[in-house]
This record gives sequence, structure tokens and C-alpha cells, in this order.
Amino acid sequence: MFGSTAALEIFSDTGAVQRMLAVEAALARAEARCGVIPAAAASVISEVCADPAVIGLDALAQAAVAAGNLAIPFVKQLTAAVAARDAEAARFVHWGATSQDILDTALVLQLDDALPLLQADLFALGHACAALATAHRDTPMVGRTWLQHALPTTFGLKAAGWLDALRRDLGRLDAARGRARALQFGGAAGTLASLGGAAPDVARALACELGLGLPALPWHAHRDRLVEVAATLGMLTGALGKMARDISLMMQTEVAEVAEPSGPGRGGSSTMPHKRNPVGCAAVLTAAVRVPPLVATMLSGMVQEHERALGGWQAEWDTLPQIVTLAAGALRQMGEVAAGLQVDTARMRANLGLTHGLILGEAAMLELGGRIGRLEAHHVVEQASRRAVTHGITLREALAQTLDENPAHAGLLDDAALDRLADPANYSGQSAAFTDAAVQAWHVALAQRGAR
Repeated sequence: MFGSTAALEIFSDTGAVQRMLAVEAALARAEARCGVIPAAAASVISEVCADPAVIGLDALAQAAVAAGNLAIPFVKQLTAAVAARDAEAARFVHWGATSQDILDTALVLQLDDALPLLQADLFALGHACAALATAHRDTPMVGRTWLQHALPTTFGLKAAGWLDALRRDLGRLDAARGRARALQFGGAAGTLASLGGAAPDVARALACELGLGLPALPWHAHRDRLVEVAATLGMLTGALGKMARDISLMMQTEVAEVAEPSGPGRGGSSTMPHKRNPVGCAAVLTAAVRVPPLVATMLSGMVQEHERALGGWQAEWDTLPQIVTLAAGALRQMGEVAAGLQVDTARMRANLGLTHGLILGEAAMLELGGRIGRLEAHHVVEQASRRAVTHGITLREALAQTLDENPAHAGLLDDAALDRLADPANYSGQSAAFTDAAVQAWHVALAQRGAR
């Protein structure tokens, strides 16, 4: 419910071990290229690492408790598996590296596989929001502030607001992903003393083998790259939560302006057959509640000791995968909701009439203000509003009566002007222009990336 199949697989136990094996294999090949270990040994190590079954996950998990991290028993198992094939090759497993090199680089590989999937889902969601914004560019609806009727807006502008936030999230995700694609390779204390003069060449070769960037220096105790990913996904999940909050509020029975896609078994109740619950929004809002404290954990973990951390690094192990998988799940859920969102334009229009025109009081005040001054106009419209509420009539009717009662105001607004002021579609301001701008900015952003 709260993840996506692909992201959960990447961050599964098997997914983690597969990428740790990939790092060890790449390390052996890089060292062989640089003449640090025999080519024959690297070949055997690579062949063994190609089979994830060489690592027993249950035994690995149990041994990690005593070892303090996953890499120590992992290297023991891998060394034993290589030794079973070639005792000489086993001498060169994990040569010159430290546990954190393997774990951090494997995590970077997981992120490098997962974040493009999130980006693809972000593109799809953005397209759905752009389609909603375009289709409903001129669809009038109630604009709400403090959960109360405020002024008319358009549903297109609401969808455009979602879209523009996603566009900014896309840019942040691009930047964070680029900076996170950094090899971790520093040896025991971040000096690579274990490889002597060959260290720079091995590091370059290893980065090339894995397709990662080579940083200026190891980053064992400097976690800003990973924290940037976490914070970026935190903002993305918050933006998705904003969408989910809007849609779920608009789905309330008393409002009923939109509805999530329907389907067999979707949104039902175990006891109330009439219910149509916003289940997609619920999943997104759950992620939006869970992710911020996880991001805070990542931020807190940045304060690390000297060259290798005690506690701060370890706190990331469960935390960052949870953030990524929750964000992926929220994107998946919101993508399904937005792509199939059912919009009731008639109900939107009907809800605009719930206040019998009072929602357009500002429009009437400004129209009159240009003729009799703002303060006097405010007094006239306020008086008309009280009349409308007291007698259960529309603001248009009340305003006409109020103006006619005062000889100085009679004839200020004719029937055509009163009709124009009573139509919410005539007081949506720059909604259409703002919507067009957001949709255009989205398409420009995609064009700059060569995406469709």
C-alpha cells in the first residue's frame, strides 16, 4: 500500500546484497586493471559475485547483529565462497576497502536505480496534472481560505498549482540525484593508505566500472549528498500530500466536486456499502506524515565523529530506504488518482451558489468603488449582504434593492452590470493566465531534459 513494487525490490534484502556484490566485483576488476591484484583472482571474484545465492541472507542478518554492520559477515561469506572455487583468489577479496565503502557505494547504486523510477512516475503525474489544468482552465469553482468560501477560482488553477510544485520537485530531484552519484572509496580512515601509490588509479577505475562520479575525497562522515536526497524526497512527498489533502477534502459528501477513480474493491467500507473512500489519498497522506520525521533523522545523523561515525551513519540504514520507498509509493498512488480523477463541474458550479452570491461581494464592492469610493462601496455591499442573509435572497437582488433605496446610488448598476457581477466566471482574475503559465513552464522543463 505504501510503496511501489520496483522500489521495494531495489531496497529489499536481496537488492542490497546484489549491489554489495556488484561493488566487490567491480573493486576486484578495477584493482586487476591497475595491477594491484592478479587478473585471474579478479575473474574468479567477479564470477562468484554474479550469483547472489553465495550469500546466505539469514546467516548474514544474524551475524550482522554481533559484527555491528552487514559488510563484515558479508565479506566473510563472500571470501568463503571464493575460496571454495580458488583459495588463491580468496586472498584478494575486499582488498584495500573498508565496510563503509561497500555499504555506502551499494546504497548509492540503489539510489541510482530507484530515483529514475521516481522521476518517471513524477513525469507521468505531471502530465496528468497538466491535462487537468488544461481541460479545466476555465472551470469555475470555489476558492477556499481557512476552509471557508473566499472568492471564485478555477479548477484549472488548482491543478496548475499542483503541477508547478511538481516541476520544482523535478528540478530538485535531478540535482540531488546527480550529486548523490558519488563513489565511496576511502579505506579504513578515508586515506586509502591500504593501496599505496595505486590508490588514485584504483579509485578512478572503480568509479568507471560502476558508472559513478569520482569525488574529490571520500565522504565517510560527510553525509550531505544523501541528506539532500532525503530532504528532496521529503519536499516531494509534502507536495503530494498537499494534492491528496485537496482532493480528499473535495471528495467529502457535502462538497463532492471530485472523486478518485472507481474500481472493484476500491474505496469501499466493510460495513457501509454506500461509502467511496479516498483510499489513494489516504496512502499518500500516510507517507506525508511518516516521511518528515525520517528526514529529521537523516539531518540529525549528519553530526558525525571525526573520520567514521558512531550511530549517525548507522541511523541511515533503515531510514533512507524508507524515505525512498514511501515517496515512490506516494507517487504511484497519486499518479493513479490524478490520471483517473473524476471532476464534477456541475457540482463545482452549484457550490459557488451556496452563499447566494455573497462570494462575489468583493467584485461588487470594487465595481461600485470606482464610482463612489471604496469605503462607501464597502458600506453599500455590507448592507446588501446583511439584507441577503436576512431575507434569504441573492446578493444580486439585495444589492439592487439597496441601491434603489438611496437616490444618490440609484442607477449606478444596471441589470446587465448586476448580471455580470453575479457570474463567478467573471471574477476569476488571472486564473487562466496563471494556469497557462504553469502548463507552459512544465513543457519547457521537459523539453530542456529531452523528455516527453
